[in-house]
Amino acid sequence: MLRFERGQHVNKSELIDAIADSADISKAAAGRALDATVEAVKKALKKNDMVTLVGFGTFYVGKRAARTGRNPRTGASIKIKAAKVPKFRAGKGLKDAIN
Repeated sequence: MLRFERGQHVNKSELIDAIADSADISKAAAGRALDATVEAVKKALKKNDMVTLVGFGTFYVGKRAARTGRNPRTGASIKIKAAKVPKFRAGKGLKDAIN
Protein backbone atom coordinates (compact mmCIF):
# COMPACT_ATOMS: atom_id res chain seq x y z
CA MET A 1 0.00 0.00 0.00
CA LEU A 2 1.31 3.42 -0.86
CA ARG A 3 1.90 5.71 2.07
CA PHE A 4 1.04 9.35 1.73
CA GLU A 5 2.97 11.83 3.80
CA ARG A 6 1.08 14.14 6.11
CA GLY A 7 0.00 17.40 4.53
CA GLN A 8 0.68 16.15 1.02
CA HIS A 9 -1.86 16.43 -1.80
CA VAL A 10 -2.80 13.18 -3.50
CA ASN A 11 -3.45 13.43 -7.22
CA LYS A 12 -5.43 11.06 -9.42
CA SER A 13 -2.44 9.03 -10.61
CA GLU A 14 -1.24 8.48 -7.03
CA LEU A 15 -4.73 7.38 -6.04
CA ILE A 16 -4.82 4.97 -8.99
CA ASP A 17 -1.44 3.56 -7.90
CA ALA A 18 -2.77 3.03 -4.37
CA ILE A 19 -5.94 1.31 -5.65
CA ALA A 20 -3.95 -0.94 -8.00
CA ASP A 21 -1.54 -1.92 -5.23
CA SER A 22 -4.24 -2.51 -2.63
CA ALA A 23 -6.61 -4.47 -4.91
CA ASP A 24 -3.78 -6.32 -6.72
CA ILE A 25 -4.99 -5.19 -10.15
CA SER A 26 -3.33 -3.36 -13.02
CA LYS A 27 -3.05 0.42 -13.01
CA ALA A 28 -5.22 0.52 -16.14
CA ALA A 29 -7.98 -1.45 -14.41
CA ALA A 30 -7.69 0.70 -11.30
CA GLY A 31 -7.98 3.84 -13.46
CA ARG A 32 -11.10 2.50 -15.17
CA ALA A 33 -12.61 1.56 -11.81
CA LEU A 34 -11.94 5.01 -10.35
CA ASP A 35 -13.35 6.74 -13.45
CA ALA A 36 -16.46 4.52 -13.35
CA THR A 37 -16.98 5.28 -9.65
CA VAL A 38 -16.68 9.04 -10.18
CA GLU A 39 -19.08 8.88 -13.16
CA ALA A 40 -21.62 6.87 -11.15
CA VAL A 41 -21.52 9.45 -8.34
CA LYS A 42 -21.92 12.31 -10.85
CA LYS A 43 -24.92 10.65 -12.54
CA ALA A 44 -26.62 9.98 -9.21
CA LEU A 45 -26.11 13.56 -8.03
CA LYS A 46 -27.37 14.91 -11.35
CA LYS A 47 -30.62 12.99 -10.67
CA ASN A 48 -30.65 14.56 -7.19
CA ASP A 49 -29.97 11.18 -5.54
CA MET A 50 -27.73 10.60 -2.52
CA VAL A 51 -24.74 8.24 -2.72
CA THR A 52 -23.90 6.60 0.60
CA LEU A 53 -20.75 4.56 1.08
CA VAL A 54 -21.22 2.98 4.50
CA GLY A 55 -18.27 3.74 6.75
CA PHE A 56 -16.97 6.42 4.38
CA GLY A 57 -19.63 9.05 3.84
CA THR A 58 -22.50 10.44 1.82
CA PHE A 59 -22.47 12.57 -1.31
CA TYR A 60 -25.58 14.69 -1.78
CA VAL A 61 -26.89 17.81 -3.52
CA GLY A 62 -27.32 20.99 -1.48
CA LYS A 63 -29.10 24.14 -2.52
CA ARG A 64 -27.58 27.59 -2.38
CA ALA A 65 -30.12 30.43 -2.34
CA ALA A 66 -29.90 33.41 -4.66
CA ARG A 67 -28.12 36.32 -3.06
CA THR A 68 -26.64 39.72 -3.68
CA GLY A 69 -22.87 39.97 -3.94
CA ARG A 70 -20.43 42.74 -4.55
CA ASN A 71 -17.96 43.07 -7.41
CA PRO A 72 -14.62 43.55 -5.59
CA ARG A 73 -13.17 45.61 -8.42
CA THR A 74 -15.98 48.13 -8.87
CA GLY A 75 -17.93 47.78 -5.63
CA ALA A 76 -21.15 47.40 -7.63
CA SER A 77 -23.85 45.05 -6.35
CA ILE A 78 -24.46 41.96 -8.45
CA LYS A 79 -27.13 39.28 -8.32
CA ILE A 80 -25.88 35.74 -7.83
CA LYS A 81 -28.27 33.04 -9.03
CA ALA A 82 -29.47 30.16 -6.87
CA ALA A 83 -27.46 27.00 -7.48
CA LYS A 84 -27.31 23.31 -6.67
CA VAL A 85 -23.95 22.33 -5.19
CA PRO A 86 -22.39 18.92 -4.49
CA LYS A 87 -21.73 18.23 -0.82
CA PHE A 88 -20.11 15.47 1.21
CA ARG A 89 -20.82 14.40 4.77
CA ALA A 90 -18.13 12.16 6.29
CA GLY A 91 -19.28 8.90 7.86
CA LYS A 92 -18.34 7.55 11.26
CA GLY A 93 -15.70 5.18 9.86
CA LEU A 94 -13.90 8.00 8.07
CA LYS A 95 -14.10 10.30 11.09
CA ASP A 96 -12.74 7.57 13.35
CA ALA A 97 -9.91 6.81 10.91
CA ILE A 98 -8.55 10.36 11.02
CA ASN A 99 -8.98 11.00 14.75
